[in-house]
Amino acid sequence: MNTPLNKPFIVGRELYNIAQAVTKHKQISGGGRFTYQCQEWLQNTLGSQKALLTHSCSGALEMAAILCNIQPGDEVIMPSYTFVSTANAFVLRGGVPVFIDIKPDTLNLDESLIESAMTEKTKAIVPVHYAGFPCEMDTVMQIATRYNVFVIEDAAQALLSEYNGKKLGTIGHLGTLSFHETKNIISGEGGALLINDAQFIDRAEIIWEKGTDRRKFQRGEVDKYTWIDVGSSYSPSETIAGFLRAQFEHADAIIEKRRSLWNVYFTLLQPLEEKKYISLPAKVHESKNNGHLFYIITASAAERTQLIEHLNQRGIASVFHYIPLHSSPAGCRYGRTAGSMEITNDLSLRVLRLPLYFEMTEHDVKEVVCAVHDFFRKNT
Repeated sequence: MNTPLNKPFIVGRELYNIAQAVTKHKQISGGGRFTYQCQEWLQNTLGSQKALLTHSCSGALEMAAILCNIQPGDEVIMPSYTFVSTANAFVLRGGVPVFIDIKPDTLNLDESLIESAMTEKTKAIVPVHYAGFPCEMDTVMQIATRYNVFVIEDAAQALLSEYNGKKLGTIGHLGTLSFHETKNIISGEGGALLINDAQFIDRAEIIWEKGTDRRKFQRGEVDKYTWIDVGSSYSPSETIAGFLRAQFEHADAIIEKRRSLWNVYFTLLQPLEEKKYISLPAKVHESKNNGHLFYIITASAAERTQLIEHLNQRGIASVFHYIPLHSSPAGCRYGRTAGSMEITNDLSLRVLRLPLYFEMTEHDVKEVVCAVHDFFRKNT
């Protein structure tokens, strides 16, 4: 058996679109036909006021930091249990990540800890929707309104997940998505910035166009374009956008397949949870996850290591996930911790990710589950 943790895939006209960009559209640099088709799809499907395709979710987060005018010393509240890009985007502007603890049921930031972490320097809150499950966005937005701070949703793992009927990434002032090959909908590298507050739209276009008003020039609104503001090269190539456009055509089927596999895992592993050998992800009330990843929580760090080795011997890839940012060298240097990180410190040592990818079959999932059950039969 050889079951990888993740596997990139082709589902439709990805390679055809790449060829079309080269031979028909005569453009493989960014900002062409496929780029704008992808942006329209995101706006129409998710309900964002404006979407800008980016070369990565990291780039989208960096754009968000610029749009929120993060200055040296400004503080940005976020979970410690997240990928480095969540913090890096703000550190690059001189901002200070303020790390708070997570909730044991979803591994998302604990919204009850946000207010105690706020100071007069707080500029933004960054909820990260771990594994495609939503943070408690109603509470987050209420706090943000009360203190007049921005909300930037890190929805890298959450495309087409919902919270109370709203697509994740469209609830905060800004949202960011990833299309990295490890995500549900892929383009190799890639991301998007979702703009949900009209005040940001004009400046976002300028930042996206390397700090120029080139988009206004293309629309005939100015007779030439020039350098207006800070910016950078955030657009992906048309080959990436063409690949992504083909994936969007099958987005519903991709998500439905992953949800189905996720549910098989959940159902077949419940007996182990009932025996208190492991903990499973919580099925959050009134939310709809996108089946991004499946994880279990073992009883101890040592047991997780043993289980990883057991699965590896069966040809099954499994990995732990994030090293908490607050305990990392850069996290200690650039950020600060607000309150106890007890849950983050504990669960980060016990979370184990199991394989989940589009071309996986229900039989593959059952093989993984069987191997997990065998481990606990032999070790309990």
